[in-house]
Amino acid sequence: MKILIVNFSDINGGAARAAYRLHQSLIVEGIDSKMLVQNKNSDDYTVLTVTSKRQKLFNQFRPNIDAIPLQFYKKKEKTFFSVSWLGFSNIIDKINNLNPDIVHLHWINKGMIRIEDLLKIKAPIVWTLHDNWAFTGGCHIMHQCEKYQKGCGFCPVLLSSTEKDISRKLFNRKQKVFTKINNLTIIGLSKWLNETSKDSFLLKGKRHINIPNPIDSSIFNPLDKKMARNLWKLPVNKKLALFGAISATNDKNKGFKELTEALLQLNSKDIELVVFGSSKPKDSQFSVFKIHYLGHLHDDVSLVTLYNAVDVMIVPSLQENLSNAIMESLACATPVVAFNIGGNSDMIEHKKNGYLAKPFNTSDLAAGIEWVLDAVNYDELCQNAREKVLKEFDSQIVAERYIKLYREILND
Repeated sequence: MKILIVNFSDINGGAARAAYRLHQSLIVEGIDSKMLVQNKNSDDYTVLTVTSKRQKLFNQFRPNIDAIPLQFYKKKEKTFFSVSWLGFSNIIDKINNLNPDIVHLHWINKGMIRIEDLLKIKAPIVWTLHDNWAFTGGCHIMHQCEKYQKGCGFCPVLLSSTEKDISRKLFNRKQKVFTKINNLTIIGLSKWLNETSKDSFLLKGKRHINIPNPIDSSIFNPLDKKMARNLWKLPVNKKLALFGAISATNDKNKGFKELTEALLQLNSKDIELVVFGSSKPKDSQFSVFKIHYLGHLHDDVSLVTLYNAVDVMIVPSLQENLSNAIMESLACATPVVAFNIGGNSDMIEHKKNGYLAKPFNTSDLAAGIEWVLDAVNYDELCQNAREKVLKEFDSQIVAERYIKLYREILND
């Protein structure tokens, strides 16, 4: 069985890391898996990309070129929006020349694949959704907007004043394409995204299955906390709370504002905050707690030691599909506090391996942080966190579910 996993990059970004982990898991299970990316950052020979220097140079400009139509929306919000009009002239040819049994799409934006080019893929398509983009008019994070259920236009992300804006045009383009693709299976990583996609106007007629991301529990595992703190030069006599993501303090969706509001409400002051994914800002108005800024982390070993160094992981995102950070933290036996939104409840069991706060209620988020840090059964929470991952998200278990799906598709 030949599987081709297609993603914008191989190891940079949440979707990339999830896709690459699945790729590795399939190989371990004896599957002939290859990964095709636009931007390759690893030296893995099983990860393929365009080979000519000219094409590699052009790839650097593709995301900016694909975003040119957005220049007409001067008041657009900073949240990510993809138009998907710039085709990658030879990637579909490369996909078909590799002749896979199944093409497994993941995150294919930033000018990687034009939506119409999906019609040219010869093999059955499995598409894992890492955000809302596949069934919207271009936004990746839709928040409370429900226009995807009928047809986009007057887009709140674009701050558009017309119904026939670029979101409506992309919505219509997708509708034309999806109605012509018969052999398409949609994977919702979380129960929430799976059901949302299933109910969407664009994808409601497609086969949907909920399968999570995999994680290698032999890599992400518990370590001695004191040793981990010493490695990071963190205090051993303080309670440490961890917060982190790509652009952790700048991305509004990651909830740093909500986190700071929650921390101000804590009764205990014997707490210090550890932040990764962001460097120390030049000016910081937040001085109630000491903050350790660790910058950007680029390898799993660093992440594992960091998760093990802290007492609690806080994920205050305003929207989450299936957070890598939550899964990684739980695998390292560190409880997690997050809002009860999206796919968070797939991983966090309230007051069993963490705490699910009422959505966007910073008082409840603060209560959750204190509840975990002061829990008399803290060691039990840690054990439950690890067991949850071993039971439902371990790479072998998830890979076997995908292999079963691939075989079903090929036998249809």
